[in-house]
Amino acid sequence: MNDVKRQTALDLLSIGAVFLRPDQPFIWASGIKSPIYCDNRLTLTAPAVRTRIENRLCALIKENFPDCEVLMGTATAGIAHAAIVGHILGLPMGYVRSSAKDHGRANQIEGKLTPGQRAVVVEDLISTGGSVIEVVNVLRAAGAEVLGVVSIFTYGMRKGLENLAQANIKNISLTDFDTVVEVAAEQGYIQEADKERLIAFRNNPSDESWINSKTGS
Repeated sequence: MNDVKRQTALDLLSIGAVFLRPDQPFIWASGIKSPIYCDNRLTLTAPAVRTRIENRLCALIKENFPDCEVLMGTATAGIAHAAIVGHILGLPMGYVRSSAKDHGRANQIEGKLTPGQRAVVVEDLISTGGSVIEVVNVLRAAGAEVLGVVSIFTYGMRKGLENLAQANIKNISLTDFDTVVEVAAEQGYIQEADKERLIAFRNNPSDESWINSKTGS
């Protein structure tokens, strides 16, 4: 694992933004039982971690999308990060609503976006990729050239990777599920024996066999 992935994983674990609980799974809105809970909004309430996260996102953009002209956050989790990173980089920013407003100008894209403008989407986390793909499609329909996506965390699920590839979207994340699991085991957040169970979940979230597959049970 590279240093940025590792340090970001440590930061997220230290503030409880990513919390692993393989023996007491969380329930996602979809009904899937998950050993992981992600709330990267907590990075906003931890100033030291927030500063490191935003500077790392800036570095990702400068390295991977140097021609970026505007940042677009996803609603709502990506908005604050897009604003902070935009401020640091001196770039304009806006955001994309989940649906168009039902009043005023009925905007779905908030902020100025010029057709042909090169945009980068800022997201907090990516699982199946569905929501960020919708954002990219809205921007493309408005005439933007979407260079790609930067995010704090990605699950690396097969379905998400396939969906992004099919939509021709490049995503670069600060850290990922596998790195978080490795660092969590090193730091004692989970047992070493739990790593295999967690990776099994990542490989197929709808298969709950990982829950009862403790080593030695």
